[in-house]
Amino acid sequence: MYRAYLFELLGELDDMPRDEAVATVHTETDGDCRVLRDGPGYVVMEFEEGRLGRICSRLALTHSVGRYLGSFGPEDPSPMESAELPAGTFALRHKRFKGWMADVDSQKLIRRVGDVLSRKNSVDLRHPDTVVNLLMTDMVHAFVEEKVFDTDMLKERKVSERPFFSPISLHPRYARALINLTGVKVGGTVLDPFCGTGGIVIEAAVMGMKAVASDFDPEMVAGTRENMDYYGLPLHDFETIDIGDIPDRFGNIDAVVCDPPYGRSTKTGGEEITHIYARALEAFPKVLSEEGRAGVVMPRVFESPHMNLCKVYVQYVHGTLSRYYHIFARQ
Repeated sequence: MYRAYLFELLGELDDMPRDEAVATVHTETDGDCRVLRDGPGYVVMEFEEGRLGRICSRLALTHSVGRYLGSFGPEDPSPMESAELPAGTFALRHKRFKGWMADVDSQKLIRRVGDVLSRKNSVDLRHPDTVVNLLMTDMVHAFVEEKVFDTDMLKERKVSERPFFSPISLHPRYARALINLTGVKVGGTVLDPFCGTGGIVIEAAVMGMKAVASDFDPEMVAGTRENMDYYGLPLHDFETIDIGDIPDRFGNIDAVVCDPPYGRSTKTGGEEITHIYARALEAFPKVLSEEGRAGVVMPRVFESPHMNLCKVYVQYVHGTLSRYYHIFARQ
């Protein structure tokens, strides 16, 4: 059965959470899905309900997911008259996305919606069978809460918990989101050719992908292997190798996902960092499969004559440092 689901998105990185949700649904449904509506803090998609579990197991930048009931203006909840709740009692919860509808009395809104829904179901504020969320943004969007993600769901794999780590490593949440944005399927091969401490290949392996790691620094490759062993995760392949030589070692890779070195404290073997980026973007299409994509983090927007730049997402870190998450496709 096809159902419409609302994805309540985290309020960060502009449209990266929305695009991660859409890309993940598209990947896990083999494209058998459609976007019904989207806006600030949410996207509504329709797909087979049996796919929801696998989709939720991958998402990193979504707060909650639930069966979509409908949307309406705060003064007129009449569209909720056709909403079908599961049998049993219900309770209403509300949330404003980034201060939207600040002039709307939320308690009056809840009473209005409650009056409509209570014609078919009874209210139980303490122990409801169903929680109906009202997301207040460009409109009021109602959905039956089905999955709430722990705000720190990846805490057991955060950087400081690994036996081998660097404080500048990418947070697991963004590593996972970047993998999802490439559209790689479960069982596909993910290569991180700047593996560092292994954060990206850890998330790839947890999601059921074949994790491949390489780096020019043998200490990084050894550290990645140590971290993978620590979490009991399989490393499909690994190599100590220069970025320019990866086409001679790897091939038919479904996604290249990496956070290359930047900053004065990183090891580059004396090579200028922008030259490393240029050589990397020349090498990536040579190892990618025909439909493969690359997700690359860099300190500024970087284009290449060897790959098509599909999208860039900006994350402010501190001071003058920002991360630019690039999605590239083969030409």
